[in-house]
Amino acid sequence: MPINYSLYAKNWKTEIRPAILRRANNCCEKCGVGNYAAVRWDKESKEWERACGNIHVDAIGMGDCTYKEARILCDFWNESSDGEGKWIVICLTIAHLDHNINNNNYSNLSALCQRCHINHDKDHHRQNAKETIEKKKGLQSLF
Repeated sequence: MPINYSLYAKNWKTEIRPAILRRANNCCEKCGVGNYAAVRWDKESKEWERACGNIHVDAIGMGDCTYKEARILCDFWNESSDGEGKWIVICLTIAHLDHNINNNNYSNLSALCQRCHINHDKDHHRQNAKETIEKKKGLQSLF
């Protein structure tokens, strides 16, 4: 879902987000995957299989990836896929742990990968969906 930055603090992109990423050493604070890592989810180990920053890439001397490098690697590996899962690029997000986007206290913010952020928000999203369904049912009863 696209982020509506007009709802966030004016310094979200320039100060808050960069500060949280620095604190997290540019890694997910839950699972440890790095920002802009090329990865795919391993269903057996229930961990990210990393391409950047491990043997896959270090063997050819690339080390850590930029977003562009990771995207190129993912596109290449997906084209020659072994069917074990789709390679993606991790773009770290900043989660409001209490789900209140106005609470920008650094203790309420956490750098999370897409998977960890979705898992953190799943109960909150479920509750919002339930409330939306109830509202629609109420509107339908008017007609």
